[in-house]
Amino acid sequence: MLDVRRLKLLRELHIRGTLADVALALQYSPSAVSQQLALLEKEAGVKLLRKVGRRVQLTAQAEILVAHTADIVESLERAEADMAASLTTVAGTVKLAVFQSAALALLPELLTSLSEHFPQVRVEMTQREPETALYETWARDFDMVVAEQYPGHAAPRHPELDHVVLTSDAIRLAVPPADLNGTVARLHPEPITRLEDTATLPWVMEPRGAASRHWAEQACRQAGFEPDVRFETADLQAQVRLIESGHAVALMPDLMWTGREPALTLLELPGRPRRTVFTAARRASRSRPAILACREILQQTAAGLASGISTADASL
Repeated sequence: MLDVRRLKLLRELHIRGTLADVALALQYSPSAVSQQLALLEKEAGVKLLRKVGRRVQLTAQAEILVAHTADIVESLERAEADMAASLTTVAGTVKLAVFQSAALALLPELLTSLSEHFPQVRVEMTQREPETALYETWARDFDMVVAEQYPGHAAPRHPELDHVVLTSDAIRLAVPPADLNGTVARLHPEPITRLEDTATLPWVMEPRGAASRHWAEQACRQAGFEPDVRFETADLQAQVRLIESGHAVALMPDLMWTGREPALTLLELPGRPRRTVFTAARRASRSRPAILACREILQQTAAGLASGISTADASL
């Protein structure tokens, strides 16, 4: 009989690529991982790993075991979810990955509501970029992710994950207040009224590789210019401060303004583009009561925010 724990180690190696990465993810030593996989080879009676330079590579027989192990792990996860659903209390830990603007807008209400209605649910939150977080949720580093999708830029799809839309928000051009002296005012003394007016101005964007960066660059190029990206940071609050202080412009989603009045000017973009915010969880575990509770509260919170955003849209 093959040991399920060792089979799961083999699957982790298939997902993560190196023994060191498996050891880091599971908090084992690399030698312990190697020893367990050597024992699995003895149990299987076939060669499962071969050395390629300094790395190891799975054999064809190992790939077969990995495919079956994925089914086993998914079945065990469904069993755990069904068992939790049979209980009368909603309890357990939900490991949540979330990007920054969603964390700022949604997380406080989620935690407040959970503490009131489901005090035995523990949320452990980690800030992650959506592309990375979706993969890590598939790999079982997280139970659920709050992710984003920009117009014409589809988020990665993993067959084991579902995709539930929370809300959408407008993306607007954020520029410093008209009466503020700063780098932007010095370079463009006339009022900024459209995206093309920012062609010679300093921009702040997220690092390369982020969907928001790719989308913003494409928007500028479609407007006829290459943006002068002088400032690069994944911290949207730092981006806001650069704009509010008069030193940069950026494209900002409306979710950033939850609970605060922006001290800057927001301008509509052509076509009024909107970003989609959604949650994803593994289909095998999405019926866990703790995950269901988190999703229900997030849906309610997002619906309330969407109502507020619609009111703001009408006033522009």
